[in-house]
Amino acid sequence: MSDAAPTVKVTVEEGVATVLLSDLRRKNAMSPALGDALRDAVERLRGDLRVRAVVLSGEGDAFSAGGDLKMLEALREESREGSRDFMLGFYARYLSVLALEVPVVAAVQGAAIGAGLCVAMACDLLVVDEDAKLALNFVQLGLHPGMGATLLTPHRVGAQRAAELLLTGRRFNGREAVEMGMALEATPSGNALLRAEALARQMAAQAPLAVRALVRALRVDRHALQRALEYEAMAQSESYASHDLGEGLAAAAARRAPAFVGR
Repeated sequence: MSDAAPTVKVTVEEGVATVLLSDLRRKNAMSPALGDALRDAVERLRGDLRVRAVVLSGEGDAFSAGGDLKMLEALREESREGSRDFMLGFYARYLSVLALEVPVVAAVQGAAIGAGLCVAMACDLLVVDEDAKLALNFVQLGLHPGMGATLLTPHRVGAQRAAELLLTGRRFNGREAVEMGMALEATPSGNALLRAEALARQMAAQAPLAVRALVRALRVDRHALQRALEYEAMAQSESYASHDLGEGLAAAAARRAPAFVGR
């Protein structure tokens, strides 16, 4: 397995930029370094007039395994103010995909967990492998949801289903994601990226000015998202100070059920 630093790989063909999160050793876990690489790639693409649509996916057998657990452990040593400010910057790195003025299609092959799934939901369209491993598992770690989960999830699936997914943290697959309206299509295993690129080429062939204006109209309200992110960062800073997050991280490392005590 590669020990290379986290990076983002970008190719452009037929008006479509394919952007791959690449940190194979950590299954594309969301670290500050990977987020910096994604934000830098977004900035480059914004200035590339060849690009009329973008596909976002993960290299290897995962879209993203979620937040880096070592990062979460380190944040337990931060002050509440420090961890809140860190999280706001962390969210901004990954949600920089919303700065792209062209359609963005997420292609989820393998796992998309926690904040990783939130980034996929922030894209304009979401295509998944039918056997993808999906979860918004924040509460199973003793952590309040972040990365816009509290706004993006009900925006995708409605209030009741969002509450169920967030409050239980349960796993589900790509077929169920389509059934609940979170994803557009579920493909046979290993085909999500190919289907996402085909959709992106269709959109890239349309009138660019009209498509860009439509993207602005359809996307989630940025002011509402910012309010959600500010609340989530505050709530996550409280989680970092809790006993339960320490227990959740220890349980995850030991692959056992956590024993939460409510403090």
